[in-house]
Amino acid sequence: MTGLKRGMVMLAPHQEEWAQNAERTIQTLKQLLEPAAVDIQHIGSTAISSIHAKPILDLVVGVRNLDDIAPYVELLKQHDIVFRREAVAGQLLFVMGDFEKDTRTHHIHVVRWNGAEWNNYINFRDYLNRYPDKAMQYDACKKKLAAQFADDRRSYTAGKQELIGCLLKEAHAWRSGT
Repeated sequence: MTGLKRGMVMLAPHQEEWAQNAERTIQTLKQLLEPAAVDIQHIGSTAISSIHAKPILDLVVGVRNLDDIAPYVELLKQHDIVFRREAVAGQLLFVMGDFEKDTRTHHIHVVRWNGAEWNNYINFRDYLNRYPDKAMQYDACKKKLAAQFADDRRSYTAGKQELIGCLLKEAHAWRSGT
């Protein structure tokens, strides 16, 4: 199952179909965004095999400059990939889903390739896949917050930030070998 009503929080056990769906979407994005996309990766909790996740696939598209994506916005829209906004400074957000039902299936984050945001996404995913005990710590936090904030994604997301910050520091140290 992939997809969740916007603003809601529901976690599901890891599903192999997520990786397959992500790979199909990555191939589509590579075709649509050539040559602007330097790399495209499956990230987020659906890319961490040992934890629960919201059934929304997160992908990150690395570009040399965020302005490189502007010529592709209309083309992406024609393929039901809709620009939402600059999610946070230095990051553009596109979404896929059933917009009539207000359901999202994919969040596509466009960031500067090999920049801080790119490295955070990749390091976090790789670190939690490498260290199952850290993944379980994150999973427990997510499950507790999901039970508390099932209809309040903002609070759910805010509740994870302190732990994510700590895990990102550990992931950075691990990646850099320090």
